[in-house]
Amino acid sequence: MNYHNITKEDMLNGDGIRVVLWVAGCNHKCKNCQNPITWDKNGGLPFDKKAEEELFEALNKPFIDGITFSGGDPLMPENRKEIMELVKKCCSKFPNKTIWLYTGYSFDEIKDIEGIELIDVIVDGEFVEELKDNNIKWVGSSNQKVINVKKTLQDGVIALHC
Repeated sequence: MNYHNITKEDMLNGDGIRVVLWVAGCNHKCKNCQNPITWDKNGGLPFDKKAEEELFEALNKPFIDGITFSGGDPLMPENRKEIMELVKKCCSKFPNKTIWLYTGYSFDEIKDIEGIELIDVIVDGEFVEELKDNNIKWVGSSNQKVINVKKTLQDGVIALHC
């Protein structure tokens, strides 16, 4: 898996102050995507041990509320295994930090991925230019949903965060 950046103090991609891992690779290629540079799965840098250490060092600060996986698409099939391994490591090392994940897939398409229940919030759905709405928190278009994963899995129906 490759990545483009680790943002260490972000307040735009989830609740509170977060670390964001910007993953390379996206098959959706949404019209007017804000991050087209991240589409190429071979772009960016390899996510190696040094990058993982940098990520965990940033997460280890007491004022950081959690991590957000974005991109690209962290759940692009080629990224899933490594992302889910990282999710498990984050849960183990930082049990009091929340995990958010942005994906162009619908929740129904990804709900059965092993380990998905460890993620607190998933923002799902492709960006749709015709549905662009700058007034909705944490999404780019009105078709996207900010999903409370644990409640959704428990109740069997989509439960929105906030």
